[in-house]
Amino acid sequence: MERENFSSRISFILISAGCAIGLGNVWRFPYITGLYGGASFVLIYLCFLLLLGLPIMVAEFAVGRASVRSAAKSFDVLEPPGSKWHWYKYGAIAGNVILMMFYTTVSGWMLYYFYKMAVGGFVGLDADGMGQVFGALLNDPLTMTMNMVIIVLLCFGVCYLGVKAGVERITKNMMACLLILMVILAINSVTLPNSAEGLKYYLYPDFNKVMEYGVREVVFAAMGQSFFTLSLGIGALAIFGSYIGKEQRLTGEAMWIMALDTMVAIISGLIIFPACFSFGINPGSGPNLLFVTLPNVFNAMSGGRIWGTLFFLFMLFAAMSTVIAVFENITSCICDLTGWERKRVIRYNIVAIILLSLPCVLGFNKWSGFQPLGAGSCVLDLEDFLVSNNLLPLGSLVYLTFCTSRYGWGWDKFIAEADTGEGVRFPKWIRFYATYILPLVVLYIFANGYYALFAKPRPSLLMRGRSFSFAPTAAAYIDSPCQ
Repeated sequence: MERENFSSRISFILISAGCAIGLGNVWRFPYITGLYGGASFVLIYLCFLLLLGLPIMVAEFAVGRASVRSAAKSFDVLEPPGSKWHWYKYGAIAGNVILMMFYTTVSGWMLYYFYKMAVGGFVGLDADGMGQVFGALLNDPLTMTMNMVIIVLLCFGVCYLGVKAGVERITKNMMACLLILMVILAINSVTLPNSAEGLKYYLYPDFNKVMEYGVREVVFAAMGQSFFTLSLGIGALAIFGSYIGKEQRLTGEAMWIMALDTMVAIISGLIIFPACFSFGINPGSGPNLLFVTLPNVFNAMSGGRIWGTLFFLFMLFAAMSTVIAVFENITSCICDLTGWERKRVIRYNIVAIILLSLPCVLGFNKWSGFQPLGAGSCVLDLEDFLVSNNLLPLGSLVYLTFCTSRYGWGWDKFIAEADTGEGVRFPKWIRFYATYILPLVVLYIFANGYYALFAKPRPSLLMRGRSFSFAPTAAAYIDSPCQ
């Protein structure tokens, strides 16, 4: 069967950005930006984004494009004879599957809140009432399962249509709508009465806050967010590298994707902080921000039902773009491994992902007694821990080492692939840094994740820079059986 490719460069950039853009862009980045000094934190974050994210993203794209395969076969194609790099295919596939075991449920929450906001289900509720709605949702496995199943069917349905007709066409349009919605919501927020205080809190450069919290804490928060926001290490981006031609150099493409990811994160803050400060509501962070604070803000706002519906539509698009991207990677991996045609693989995957997602659903209610990471944790936290604290950093280390080591693909072949085409060249002067220093930084992030989880009190988990995480756990925000 002939392999499909993207029809345009813009499709590749938007779809890859859709994979990178996740819920962490909205419920974590704005909060830590305001907390750690506004624009001063953003500058630190951007430095780490270039130092940490860019080399690994280019490496992952290069492996995908050079092999023209998913993570299931890319190392087999490129590795030296007799080496064992291809063993990581199982880690990459596991990372994608485990991620979907909880991300489909969280995406279902977005679908539920979009519907509730659209039909006026939050009208007249105060903050306590909003919290009770979220708590009731978590205690209702049937409702969560139904919304999760809808997400699985919709997103696999997109993949079922094929790369061009489904993944490319629908995700590209979805991302365009997402960006338009964000601009509209941001304009509405910054024009609210007394919004200036929110803008000042969010964007005013305040290096005193950096010193207040400590340079180490702020630097690690920026380092972690810049690393995990891009979803690197499990082949979720490499698959899209395999769908593009060699007309453009990969460094420039990666920079465009990082720019879009950062823009979404920054504009999210422009939506959240002016609105919260305008109505005197503490913005907070995590699930509490999305499912309690912001619905409360929309209730206090003129035309809030409309603005709230648009906001949760934006969140739904952000979640679904990630799900579609990961579903496509899972589908391509299994196709490469088995030789089965796409539609057959997807039919099996629909059933498998629904069944594998049920433990996350049940972890908030029927299985709430199972607290794998200590008191207050749930199944979701375990699944997130396996992906965020293990497979993402270790997978990134694999891709980086494979591209820089003479025992892997090697620096010369990596550079030749990365610099094929037009555009920005990969800076060759960072070879020593990428080969010897950056792997140590990734290992430090890996080790610090374990330290933050097991050696510190639970609230400090907020400081971990995870793209998907609920740190602290959802249970910390609501009155749920998971406490």
